[in-house]
Amino acid sequence: MFALVDCNNFYASCERVFRPDLVGKPIVVLSNNDGCVIARSNEAKDVGVPMGAPAFENEELFRKNNVHVFSPNFALYGDMSNRVMTILSSYAPEIEIYSIDEAFLQLAGFELYNLQNYGEEMQRHVTKWTGIPISVGIAPTKALSKVANRIAKKFPEHTKSVYIIDSEGKRIKALKWLKIEDVWGIGRQHAKRLRAMNINTAYDFTMLDDAFVRKQMSVVGLRLKHDLQGIPTLKMEDVQLKQSIATTRSFHRNYTELKDLKERVTTFAVSCAEKLRSQRSCCNAIMVFVHTNGHRQDLPQYSRNIVVKLPFATNSSLELAGFATQALEKIFRQGYHYKKAGVVVMDFTPENERQLKLFDDSNVKHIPLMKAMDKLNARYGQQKIKLASQDLRRVWKMKQEKLSPRYTTNLNDIITIHA
Repeated sequence: MFALVDCNNFYASCERVFRPDLVGKPIVVLSNNDGCVIARSNEAKDVGVPMGAPAFENEELFRKNNVHVFSPNFALYGDMSNRVMTILSSYAPEIEIYSIDEAFLQLAGFELYNLQNYGEEMQRHVTKWTGIPISVGIAPTKALSKVANRIAKKFPEHTKSVYIIDSEGKRIKALKWLKIEDVWGIGRQHAKRLRAMNINTAYDFTMLDDAFVRKQMSVVGLRLKHDLQGIPTLKMEDVQLKQSIATTRSFHRNYTELKDLKERVTTFAVSCAEKLRSQRSCCNAIMVFVHTNGHRQDLPQYSRNIVVKLPFATNSSLELAGFATQALEKIFRQGYHYKKAGVVVMDFTPENERQLKLFDDSNVKHIPLMKAMDKLNARYGQQKIKLASQDLRRVWKMKQEKLSPRYTTNLNDIITIHA
């Protein structure tokens, strides 16, 4: 059996842990730079706040319904997620952390357990120790545990937020209830195509011919179908290293000069290099992009990207910054107001398997320097040690006008109790 544990309205719940006065009140969390809604409490959904809604367009809606708006506090969310996952890991020999607020547990050897009681105990434990409410779905396969979790979350008053699909009758009933567009792994385009064929539910999908599913949705879709039929096909996965790493930012103002964009792109490349070193990878290609503000129709528009194949695999901040600025110079055009830029590193090679070059490979010489930079930045804070081509006085400052304290990760923000 598999259990899928999902934290309910995770970002909003994290904010409520240290602000119990917000329980029962509508909450939304915005994206970077306080742009769009990325998380909503149930109360915010009830008053009509749409997911992805631009914050500036919904200020009146927020004000009218007393919606509490927060900037993203990823330091808090990440720490709370780690606490939840640490607790869950004590309930099963194998756990797959699927996202910041979801995890699969493989309940192998639990045949003699009362899984309903076990799920409720898990829920009580997590909620008591962290304050985060969770829903638990248990089923013979990963895909079905996703379905069970959806039912547990949808009908908490009947399921106590724990639902088990442990019979053929329950499986069929659950799949007939679940809409095709809500099936885990079926994207918008596939759902639209299936709807046109009168495939409206997950159960309808499982009735399709195997050959047809494989032809239309590849072997991935076929595996999903078998999993929904109760045939264990999707296995627990180890943590996979990223296959591409991106650092992108919207600027607080428009840039028109190449020197300003160079400084930003250099900083983005350095960030990508740090992430590469953290997973012990080197990249063989780099992409740089720039574009103007599409919302400013009164200004000329321009968007361009370029991919550069590197002469050798590297994770050196010095090398990647150089390659990135060279790429930027090729796509920069004078006369435009640039609002966003980014660097993406791709085509990874494990650090210990990279092919060395005799003459033009300077990554090896940079290894001791990069280790020293990473060590100092880890000890004294990010961006303490920089390249000379970066702005030494500048740190990334996102627009975060409604940021809550970092209660669990910063001593300056630790909660104060008045007794």
